[in-house]
Amino acid sequence: MSEPLPAALRRERMLELIGRAGFVRVSELSEEFQVSDVTVRSDLDALDERQSIRRVHGGAVLRGTGMREASFEEALEASADEKRSIALAAAALVGSGSSVLLDVGTTTAAIARALADRDDLTDVTVITNGLTIALELERAIPRFQVVVTGGTLRPLQHSLVEPLASSLLERVHADLAFIGCTGVHPVGGVTNVNLPEADLKRAMVTTAERAVVVADGSKLGRTHLGRIAGIDEISALVTGVSAAPEELSALRETGLPVTVAGA
Repeated sequence: MSEPLPAALRRERMLELIGRAGFVRVSELSEEFQVSDVTVRSDLDALDERQSIRRVHGGAVLRGTGMREASFEEALEASADEKRSIALAAAALVGSGSSVLLDVGTTTAAIARALADRDDLTDVTVITNGLTIALELERAIPRFQVVVTGGTLRPLQHSLVEPLASSLLERVHADLAFIGCTGVHPVGGVTNVNLPEADLKRAMVTTAERAVVVADGSKLGRTHLGRIAGIDEISALVTGVSAAPEELSALRETGLPVTVAGA
């Protein structure tokens, strides 16, 4: 077994790995550098103090300037109570016997949890490109049928994207789609910071009879690179109590039905 690297060098190499991957787990760093989880956490704490990385649940992400995509684990810690309220309101829209598309994301993962908790639901088919969401729904089988799209894995969000992810979507038609995003704007429409995921989200909007966007208040009034849909292409928005009144008014003026969960 090789000698462990000096702490300073090990931390620099950890920083390089986190920079390349966006998010790295403690267990992955422990295996890579042949040190204990305790040592890894100590190294990450030191890097966090230097403001090189940000510690999140289960690992670390690279700090950056400007708009960047947050990892699933980082987003999980943001607006958690608001996302739970949004999830409960969204899950209430689902009835037994229906087919549902669940987009990847922390809010949609909360919807998956809320759906699985509903003992009254039976014969529901859920199609998702999120591995975390599929695992969340596993406990609802056999009341639910859970279908995963397939495709190419994106580690940052544990999502499946092109190539191949849209092949299944071309062969189904769902009653309802819940779509997450990083921006909802009355003119710019529904957008996302990541282009591969924006493509899948748009395919889901097209595939579903009704598309409901779920987004906490911080997403309203923002526009990002990847266009998912125009406001006129979605059926409703479910947001939370942090939404600014002026942003809600602007979206409602377009004719979009807006629900503020927890208000």
